Amino acid sequence: MTVLIVDAANVVGSVPDGWWRDRRGAAERLRDRLAARDAGEEIILVVEGAARGVESVPGVRVDPAPGSGDDRIVELAAAHAERGVVVVTADRELRTRVRAHGARCVGPRAVRPQD
Repeated sequence: MTVLIVDAANVVGSVPDGWWRDRRGAAERLRDRLAARDAGEEIILVVEGAARGVESVPGVRVDPAPGSGDDRIVELAAAHAERGVVVVTADRELRTRVRAHGARCVGPRAVRPQD
């Protein structure tokens, strides 16, 4: 089963819809959108900062980064490398870092259609 690791801050920040007024609420909406997917994958949503405290739900494990969200995503990509990892982010530096562990990268539109 593929592991989908989602950079919550990057995906939420990809659309200027007022997310900055309620970062936690925006992360919860993303989590719920991910939970509705039926793609047969393990989904890990990495949150940081004001979004910490978002709870996991069936189908989506929320992983609160203790420090840098990017560092946590790299750790997760390395830990799950043998299973096949897809990282959702538009962050170029992060993409380079996770590709070093064999991860494939897709942009935010893969999980958040642009309205």
